[in-house]
Amino acid sequence: MKNFEFTPVLDQIDTLIRKSCAFLQGDLDKEQIELYSLAFAQAELLAARTVLASAAKNPNLTDIANYFIADVVTSITQKFAVRPKTFGLHASELPELESMQDFLSPEYISALGQHFIDNGLPESDVDEDKRIIRDTFRTFAEEVVMPLAEDIHRKDLLVPSEILEPLKAMGVFGLSIPERFGGLKPDTEEDSMGMVVVTEELSRGSLGAAGSLITRPEIMARALMEGGTEEQQSKWLPAIASGDTLCAVSVTEPNTGSDVASVALRATQTEGGWLLNGGKTWCTYAGAAGALLVLARTDKDIQPAHKGLSLFIVEKPAYKGHDFEYEQEKGGRMTGRSIPTLGYRGMHSYEMFYDNFFVPDDCLIGCEAGIGKGFYFTMRGFMGGRLQTAARACGLMRAAFEESKNYTQDRKVFGRSVASYPLSLAKLARMGALISVSREFTAHVAGLMDQGLGQMEASLVKLFSCRAAEWVTREGVQLHGGMGYAEEVAVSRYFADARVLSIFEGAEETLAIRVVGKSLLDQARN
Repeated sequence: MKNFEFTPVLDQIDTLIRKSCAFLQGDLDKEQIELYSLAFAQAELLAARTVLASAAKNPNLTDIANYFIADVVTSITQKFAVRPKTFGLHASELPELESMQDFLSPEYISALGQHFIDNGLPESDVDEDKRIIRDTFRTFAEEVVMPLAEDIHRKDLLVPSEILEPLKAMGVFGLSIPERFGGLKPDTEEDSMGMVVVTEELSRGSLGAAGSLITRPEIMARALMEGGTEEQQSKWLPAIASGDTLCAVSVTEPNTGSDVASVALRATQTEGGWLLNGGKTWCTYAGAAGALLVLARTDKDIQPAHKGLSLFIVEKPAYKGHDFEYEQEKGGRMTGRSIPTLGYRGMHSYEMFYDNFFVPDDCLIGCEAGIGKGFYFTMRGFMGGRLQTAARACGLMRAAFEESKNYTQDRKVFGRSVASYPLSLAKLARMGALISVSREFTAHVAGLMDQGLGQMEASLVKLFSCRAAEWVTREGVQLHGGMGYAEEVAVSRYFADARVLSIFEGAEETLAIRVVGKSLLDQARN
């Protein structure tokens, strides 16, 4: 079977998803189970279409595409087949699977696993400029980040200056900021792929101590570009781009989680500005940051509720500890307490409290025109954050794959290397395929975002890649056997770090049901 012959069956899967959505009543709460399943099916479908298109241009992806698409079609079809009435389908409508099963045979999968052992992962197809950037940050990750990563994780240290200062000099905090403000992004066009390349390489070195450093500048910069005044952009963007002002995002609250529209922290207007009162949680890097992007409720009565939110940039001193307290001259107070976490260490994530904390008028993004628009500015920032999270997942998966490939080749059991067994080859084959597809998918969405598109696709690639990262790192631990569970082995850190990816930048349940699921329902009814 040639690659192009997969197109009809992918179209058939697309039709089944649409028909299923049209069959549902459209109740986002009652039909959560169905929408969750359909959202992931849609993510897998777009991933399959992406790698199919990539394989048409890059023959190195052909065997990967054959295996992955056959697996996806089989998996989605079987989910529909188990409960067709739930989705309003009939068994006769489902794809015929026999013709593609050769790509799922033990021989084909073992050969693919051996190919990954012999040749490694295929490189993403990027232009010469991006290749130079990739090689530069790959070297930095290997020579600077990796030697420090394990100590940072096990001792729960803050990102050290040995990592932070060179990254400032390399301009990474300005990847999403236009050149006219001191950043690296062209003034006349987007360059999401540059951010993806850098994020992936740094995440391969360490998710928490390097790969996630530019997420918060990305979100804050996009929010400022979307809604900030010229004066605000001129003040904040150069400081962010240089790394002189480190950023944190203070949006999540203990009682709202991913339900951003229900934010309750109050911003009350006072002479010359606003008083913030309330709590936030999971504010990563809040201690070291000199500026916090804070979403607050400026109107408690307006409906729908998300129209009562506004977005502020809150200045504070930088602190290095796990806890801090900042009191203003007139009595306003901000406190932060770091939350011990399973993984994702290096920046610390804080529980925050604001007590009559004063914020000047010019720190409200958009100033008076920005009142009530904070939700929209935040979502614009998070769209880039979701794409970046997919890139982080790709880097983390690559690190786990490389460790596992090397270990299984060296480790001998029952007289032969672990890598030589068919089951090990099957694990490595699936790991390599998921990583390769995730990278192609992420690059595809970066291209869409550069055209001003891709909001839904950013959610889909996050769903797909973050779920893949959990599986890949889990299998990495398994391939290491008992050593995989030891803290001294890097793959255990990758496993712990991967678990956070499906939670932050929009928990997968919220994205699947409230974002992707709702969109699928709307499309099915139009």
